Amino acid sequence: MNTNLYNYILGIADNSLILGQRMGELCGHGPNLETDIACTNISLDLFGQVRGYFQYAAKIANDGRTEDDIAMLRKERDYLNVLLAEQPNTDFAYTIGRQFLFDVYHLLFLTELEKSKDLTLSAIAKKSIKEVRYHQRFSSDWVKRLGDGTEESHSKMQQAINDLWTYTDELFHQTEADKAMVEEGIGVDVTKLKKDYYEKVSTILEQATLEIPESKYFQKGGKEGIHTEHLGFLLSELQYMQRAYPNMDW
Repeated sequence: MNTNLYNYILGIADNSLILGQRMGELCGHGPNLETDIACTNISLDLFGQVRGYFQYAAKIANDGRTEDDIAMLRKERDYLNVLLAEQPNTDFAYTIGRQFLFDVYHLLFLTELEKSKDLTLSAIAKKSIKEVRYHQRFSSDWVKRLGDGTEESHSKMQQAINDLWTYTDELFHQTEADKAMVEEGIGVDVTKLKKDYYEKVSTILEQATLEIPESKYFQKGGKEGIHTEHLGFLLSELQYMQRAYPNMDW
């Protein structure tokens, strides 16, 4: 098994899996029907994308595990998503802020992944990029709407960005698997996305009349399997059906 490629795929897929679960939690709880459906559709998009990744991961592993086993039956420390993706839906501003901060990165990442020498990863990126382009437009519009809205919505949106900002730098942290795949022309060198990312994020925040956080302290660890307390609770929900009724298919 190509362990570096396998772990690289998990690092990409787990971000969308965990964020998709978070957005799915909003089904029936959105501020209005249109937004509720939009958030649920984003969740479905992300889950649709991860199926391609996990099917490929199962093929590489070649150990009898299915996409369902890899997606649902790993232990907490085996998930390699960034900490940003697992942060809870504290309120709608936090949900939108988390989605926005990830979407800007996700679109930049997929644009580069399209160029991968790995034809499977390139194909998944090409298929996903249209959806993620919509995700970014949706979350950006809501950041501007809340930031430049009422005094209360501005305050809540600013607080959400302030609190979530500490998780953004991890997006550009490279694991050993990342470095190995970059050398082979398969992976994306995320360190080269950092400047463009913060420029794009800052532009939207300025349009939303929000202040760009000045904090220089950032948290990381998710890409190495070290997570916040929130992931365990999320996985208990995500994995329940698969563990209670083994061998179910998506």
